[in-house]
Amino acid sequence: MTNAVIRENLIAQLDKLPPDLQLRVLDFVSALIPKGIAGKSLLKFEGTIPVEDLKLMSAAIEEGCEKVDINEW
Repeated sequence: MTNAVIRENLIAQLDKLPPDLQLRVLDFVSALIPKGIAGKSLLKFEGTIPVEDLKLMSAAIEEGCEKVDINEW
C-alpha cells in the first residue's frame, strides 16, 4: 500500500468518527512521533566531561541503582 492510499484510507476512517474520537486518534498519532533530538547531534559533546567526573557518576549509579529494598513499600 502506498503512502497516498494509506493516507486516503486513514482520512476516510477518521471522517466516520465523532470529533471526540478523532481527538483521541490525534493524541495517539502524536504520541507515536519521536521526540527529542538525534543522538548524532550529541557527538559534539563527546569528551567534554572530565574522566574523573565520569568515574564518580558511574560509582554513584552502581551504588544507587540495581538494589532492591524489600521494606521500601
